[in-house]
Amino acid sequence: MTLSPAVKYALRTLALLYVAVLLIVPLGLILWRAFAPGLVQFWEYISTPAAISAFNLSLLVVAIVVPLNVIFGVPTALVLARNKFRGKGILQAVIDLPFAVSPVIVGVALIVLWGSAGLLGFVENDWKFKIIFGLPGIVLASIFVTLPFVIREVEPVLHEIGDDQEQAAATLGANPWQTFWRITLPSIRWGLTYGIVLTVARTLGEYGAVIMVSSGLPGKSQTLTLLVSDRHLRGDEYGAYALSVVLMGVALIVLVVQVVLDRNRAKTSK
Repeated sequence: MTLSPAVKYALRTLALLYVAVLLIVPLGLILWRAFAPGLVQFWEYISTPAAISAFNLSLLVVAIVVPLNVIFGVPTALVLARNKFRGKGILQAVIDLPFAVSPVIVGVALIVLWGSAGLLGFVENDWKFKIIFGLPGIVLASIFVTLPFVIREVEPVLHEIGDDQEQAAATLGANPWQTFWRITLPSIRWGLTYGIVLTVARTLGEYGAVIMVSSGLPGKSQTLTLLVSDRHLRGDEYGAYALSVVLMGVALIVLVVQVVLDRNRAKTSK
């Protein structure tokens, strides 16, 4: 069915209005409120000891979560793409669980499991290794919510490229490690990079699961998102807006990287 020019124009206008109301206007208001006190005040808001500590902690969590997701995500994707086994559907469902479960429930589950009164509470009570309300709890929560990204970006690429080159390398005498480094890894590099970018973005922006397992103490277990919430609750609106702009900047960088990766993947597939 061919639409008339007037209908096309109306649909485009409606789509632009929809995007403007949901995205452009709210983000524009945050930018305006963040810079309303001036650039000097904005810099002071994002350079306080609490802000720097929260930023460093967020980066530390990213530095731990991303390698772990890569180390365990790529082999899991290989197993799912290259093998057929009983229970594969259950494993697929478990991997997608973070998409369906509220992050708050994830935090509660971690408390029930790792808290001092939880199923594995002896780790804290007897071994004196604090997980909940500390860095390990934040890392566990972040790993759970970002678990699917690397796997779900790498697995389709493995299905697309097949295993012909890997079998040829094995026939020529390459061991599994050589095959992975010289054949498999270069073939999945764009999907893996895309999964890493999404993992970084989600880790930095996670709030629901992290707030349940963090003490929220400045300088100890307060991430950027928790500091934004803390400033908002204390009535420091401009300080919250300033940190929100920092997170928006990270999101913008992630968006640019995604666009570049999409173009590179399109060129590579041609």
